[in-house]
Amino acid sequence: MDKKLDIFRRELVDVQGIPLFWSIAEQWSEVESFEARPDDLLISTYPKSGTTWISEILDLIYNNGDAEKCKRDAIYKRVPFMELIIPGLSNGIELLKNMQSPRLVKTHLPVQLLPSSFWKNDCKMVYVARNAKDVAVSYYYFYQMAKMHPEPGTWEEFLDKFMAGQVGFGSWYDHVKGWWEKRKDYRILYLFYEDMKEDPKCEIKKLLKFLEKDVPEEIINKILYHSSFNVMKENPSANYTTMNKEEMDHSVSPFMRKGISGDWKNQFTVAQYEKFEEDYVKKMKESTLKFRSEI
Repeated sequence: MDKKLDIFRRELVDVQGIPLFWSIAEQWSEVESFEARPDDLLISTYPKSGTTWISEILDLIYNNGDAEKCKRDAIYKRVPFMELIIPGLSNGIELLKNMQSPRLVKTHLPVQLLPSSFWKNDCKMVYVARNAKDVAVSYYYFYQMAKMHPEPGTWEEFLDKFMAGQVGFGSWYDHVKGWWEKRKDYRILYLFYEDMKEDPKCEIKKLLKFLEKDVPEEIINKILYHSSFNVMKENPSANYTTMNKEEMDHSVSPFMRKGISGDWKNQFTVAQYEKFEEDYVKKMKESTLKFRSEI
């Protein structure tokens, strides 16, 4: 069988009740035993919640707004996706081992699966959460173009899977709630995608304060400009166009699709919206978390 086909479009595999790519499941012991360094900064998100955006902002902060330095490599090499292991294609853990400190580390793992070394070393963490309906829509298009995922099926089928937590990295509801609770005990800055869209400068300043960095206004403005959606969309080191077509097919749907809040309105039928909202209220009723589904 063709090796390329062999690694793509395979069913997800459960790791402690969380559906992950088969290749992560196979190498789980390597992920679990990952050694964090005390000065690592962890970027944690549920997929399609602004991960690449926050990664680019933080790399710009770490490089004092120097956009040229941030073009030194593709974003997935500058901010390795820790648990992503695909035979012959990528290994986040190996990439990180060879990186100099301070490292930016990306993860989509729910809080209970994060390697314990991050908690032990009391690493700083930035979590970005985005409203569930926009995430579901964005994830559906991402499933179509990123072939490590199983086939998404129809939008209706995918939405049902999303609501049931039967998608990569499990339940959105559990993910956002788990990290929200954890912030009470650890150094976690919890940000919202919608706030970043509405007032990116304010959120960048929150990041700088959290990182204890004093940065002049002109550098903040540079970071703001170079991390804007339109600039990133045209930047090959941020927009994932350097990936092989076998892995990500941008002709199906670009990696950076719209980057807006409220796009779910173009996708949900009235019936889907009502069903989703009813389910949402049940799953989120115990939580103090509040989301805006448009701005």
